[in-house]
Amino acid sequence: MLDSTLHQVSFYEIIFIQEGSGTFTLDENKMSIAPRAIIFISPGQVRRWEIEEKVKGYTLFFDKDFLHLFFSDELFLYRLQYFHQYLHPAEMHIAERSFGKCLELLQEIEQEFEQIQNDSDHLIRAILYQLLIVLNRYYADIYDVQRDTYIHPDFYRFRSLLEKRFLQDHTVETYSKLLNIGPGSLNKICRQFSGSSAQQMIHQKLISEIKKELRQNKSAKEICYQFGFSDPSNFNRFFKKFTQITPQQYRRKI
Repeated sequence: MLDSTLHQVSFYEIIFIQEGSGTFTLDENKMSIAPRAIIFISPGQVRRWEIEEKVKGYTLFFDKDFLHLFFSDELFLYRLQYFHQYLHPAEMHIAERSFGKCLELLQEIEQEFEQIQNDSDHLIRAILYQLLIVLNRYYADIYDVQRDTYIHPDFYRFRSLLEKRFLQDHTVETYSKLLNIGPGSLNKICRQFSGSSAQQMIHQKLISEIKKELRQNKSAKEICYQFGFSDPSNFNRFFKKFTQITPQQYRRKI
């Protein structure tokens, strides 16, 4: 049973829709449920189902450590375009043949779970790794973004740091010091690989997280100090600059 209440997830999740209709809300973005739709969910996001026709498909979820412990690449999940995404959709619709390829890999994982052996963890990780790369290629082709997962390590390191430090660090200068590169270089790298400057990426992350907190019924004053703003008026100006409405107006709207 797919619950229609709001849930915040603490893991990575990919939903593959084979049949059904309705809508799926991820944070504030509502997307259609339809055959061959794939939805990507990152830790911390809030989701809700609104089902019209019975949904059939697969839900694949995993913790970051499941891959990190095996591949020793802490940046791998940040290299994938569809996770931790603020510029492009967290969904895609793909061709029948491509969707079939995904189902084949999902069925291999399912079969391994049905007959667990001592080395099953390794095989499941290997199939999952293949599936994540295949999905990244599909996503990159659909949204015309970079598909190479090893383009510039500083860009992925910045994405990783931003996820961990957005509450206390709001400036390009702070992140550039942590990365040991100049602010200009960091902005250039971000524009090259995301289309946005480093500061724009920081602001997009902040607005996304502030909206999430407002939907959880926290007061604007509480959120203001939680996110490191000096006072509520400064916080209100920041939010209105990027959304054209105040935090209070946004809360009433939702």
